[in-house]
Amino acid sequence: MIQKQFPLVSIITINFNQAKVTIEWLQSIQKITYPNYEVIIVNNGSDDNMLETYLSNYANVTFIESTINRGFAGGNNLGIKKAKGELLLLLNNDTEVEPDFLEPLVAGIKRLPQAGIISPKIKYFDQQNIIQYAGGGKINPITGRGKFKGSGETDSLKYSSTQPTELIHGAAMLLSRQLIQQIGGMEERFFLYYEELDWGERAKRAGYILYVVGESVVYHKESVSVGKNSPLRMYYTTRNRTLFMKRNFPGNTFLLYLLFFLCISIPKNSIILCIKGDFLLLKAFLKGAFDSISNRNETIYSANPLMQAMGKTFQSTNN
Repeated sequence: MIQKQFPLVSIITINFNQAKVTIEWLQSIQKITYPNYEVIIVNNGSDDNMLETYLSNYANVTFIESTINRGFAGGNNLGIKKAKGELLLLLNNDTEVEPDFLEPLVAGIKRLPQAGIISPKIKYFDQQNIIQYAGGGKINPITGRGKFKGSGETDSLKYSSTQPTELIHGAAMLLSRQLIQQIGGMEERFFLYYEELDWGERAKRAGYILYVVGESVVYHKESVSVGKNSPLRMYYTTRNRTLFMKRNFPGNTFLLYLLFFLCISIPKNSIILCIKGDFLLLKAFLKGAFDSISNRNETIYSANPLMQAMGKTFQSTNN
């Protein structure tokens, strides 16, 4: 009876040199009221072993050690392969949750017509009445950018219901094993950023609908692993935007996007970063732009000397 009413949910998260944050996440998960779940933590090429020692205290936690950093997509795909649940919840380690957050998500995916991937309402951890995400509009076919609904607004009743959405949020995504079997896991060439948007587009093309469940709340510490304005983030958002557009907006639409990117986006952002004196970010932006237009989408952070240097700089100034 419990399996039918409360199907097993595999809660998957990734740790990359953030043991303290991941432990805080696990402590939050241990308080949830949903009665049937497992936890899978993928240690994604981390340098420390503090986390594994801590996890020995928990019986329902599966710890997966990856010797290399597989990125957000690859790390989650690794967790998905080990998951036993009928439903899978990919949940960032830099989040904390309300104890009853999972029940509305599970109820939603069971009752909503053609439900594909669903996300909860996401609010900022440090300002818990301010919304980060309450759904999103379509990706602009020219700029390759989308906009979250409610972002920066004070939470209110209008964001407390379940609605279809064009954009899911990568910090928290619930989907069925059946959907993964149909459309596959996340595309690992993205490594970091835009992979969840690509996943959502694939689900929509397969006939599914994306939803945001406003009755469920998750608090996001936002970019603990890479930083809000890190070179790593700049590189991958710049590079992956073009990969995303190529995969999901082919033909003449992609050519229009590419014209905008070359003639407006690259010059504009280069000038702004030069004026600000953010030369490390400028290098990351230009590197991402070059790799995107030259189709070097196989490059990953750990194998790229420039990105290694920028990553080390970021880590040394933000630990």
